Order: sequence, then structure tokens, then C-alpha cells
Amino acid sequence: MPRGRLAWLTGVFSTLLLSASTLFWCLLLFPLALLKLLLPFAAVRRRIDPLLNGIATAWVSCHSCWFERIQRAPWDVQGNTDLRYADWYLVNCNHQSWVDIFVLQATLNRRIPLLKFFLKQQLIYVPVIGLAWWALDFPFMKRHGKADLRRNPALGRQDQEAARRACEKFSLVPTSVMIFAEGTRFSEAKRDAQGAPYRHLLKPKAGGLAVALNAMGARFRSMIDVTIAYPDGAPSFWDLACGRAGTVRVRMRQLPVPPAFCEADYSRDKAFRAEFHHWLGQQWQAKDEEIEGLTARDAAKPRS
Repeated sequence: MPRGRLAWLTGVFSTLLLSASTLFWCLLLFPLALLKLLLPFAAVRRRIDPLLNGIATAWVSCHSCWFERIQRAPWDVQGNTDLRYADWYLVNCNHQSWVDIFVLQATLNRRIPLLKFFLKQQLIYVPVIGLAWWALDFPFMKRHGKADLRRNPALGRQDQEAARRACEKFSLVPTSVMIFAEGTRFSEAKRDAQGAPYRHLLKPKAGGLAVALNAMGARFRSMIDVTIAYPDGAPSFWDLACGRAGTVRVRMRQLPVPPAFCEADYSRDKAFRAEFHHWLGQQWQAKDEEIEGLTARDAAKPRS
């Protein structure tokens, strides 16, 4: 594992390499995105979207290969088998660090279609990559605070409608819809402020999952439930770039999508909402126990 000045040089080189790779692949992507903008027809999208996704998949392959190469040891990944590239999936994962996205991309790239995840509206203004996200149909969502939602409940319905429109676009070609149900990165302070009944997780927010299932649940082959654990502590992007992300453990399992979840209205049906919360809560309890086991295994080892 790189240390000291070597780690710093590795981090600088990794960042420059990622930036150059992003620029290169985006220059290939933008002409096709312009064509899709000028010809916004379903028949055109069915032909262009696979090309756009293919370019993005190649970009993911480049940076994943590099980041995996510079880490101390291979990541411990189990469960990413029996998957189909030409199918639809809903991916749900716990969230601790920006590194989660790179881990998910590396472990699922070319096994399932390109991951599309929900982004804050402000990220569309990020130079180059913001435009790339737009071209690839990543959904941009406005984040409203609880106080704003209490004053104007319609704001929540606007986000749900935006998510629904995005999922309708995804139905044209095989897509993986990625959701971090916690809505934000985990920290003990956030957990305690929420009063969350978990050791390693925040309370899951069910709305995004429910909307995705309602909009295109019948197309999903399954829901891939992903658990990521960092026994050495959640690394930052800089840690990853420097080759010192530490131990990374990933566990995946495919869950069937209950047919009733594809038809019920989460926003209006109170009985369904309670059933959905119970279903997701059971998954979250199992995930919390799994993270405890994955991290306790290393905690019990003596430090060298």
C-alpha cells in the first residue's frame, strides 16, 4: 500500500488520470447526446442510448481497472453472479462514502447495465461531468427540507413525478436504477440525531424505491440488495486515489420484486405504505447485522 510521499504522488496521478479519462470519453459522448436532443423520439433513443451507455461503460472500466490495481489487496466481493447485462435491475445499497459509487461500478460493471442514480439538482452544473450525467439520463432531483415540505407538500410530489419521468425513459433500453435508500452518507452523528435503531445505518427513505417500483417494477428482473462494509473505516475519495482505501467487503443478493409493489400508490395508499416500510425495515435490519459481522471479523484481529 502506498505510504507517505508515494501515496501522495499516487493520489495526484490517479486524479489526473481520472480527469483525462473523463474528458476523453465525454468528448465521444457529447455528439451523440446532441443528436438525441435534436431528435427526441423513442425510436431514436432506442438506437442512441445503448451507444451512450456503452461509452460510459468503457469509461467506468478504465477508472475501475486503475483503482483496483493500486489497492493493497483485492476487494472481497460475493454475490455478483447470475446477473444479465441485457436486463433491468433495481439496485439498493447502504451509503457511507463517495467511494461507494466506485465500488459499485467496479463490482457490477458489464455484469448489469450501467448504473443510473439520482443526483442533486445542483450537480448538473459540474463542468463536463454534469452534462454527461444529463446526456445519460441520470435523474436530477431537488432536495427539499422537512420544513419546506410541511409548508408545501406539493414539493414532494414534484420530486416523485420527476423520478417517475426518469424511470419511464429507462424502460426503453436495459437499465440499472441505483438508489441509496438512506438519502445521505452515514455518520454516527446523523444516526443519533435520527434516533435510528441501527448501529451502522441511517433510517431508509422508502419514497424513491417505491416510485421506481411503481414506474417500472414489472421490467425489473430483480432487486439487487448490496451491503458495503469498510472494516478499516469508510475511506474518502482521496484515500481511494492514493491506494489506501483499506479492506472493502461487498455482499450482494437478488430479491424478487413483489408484484403488488409495482401497482400500489405509495403516496395515497396508507396500508401499502405501512407494508412497504415493514418490507424495507426487515431488509435494513438484516443489512445492519451483516455489516456488524463483516466489520467485527477484523476488529477481533490483533493489529500488527
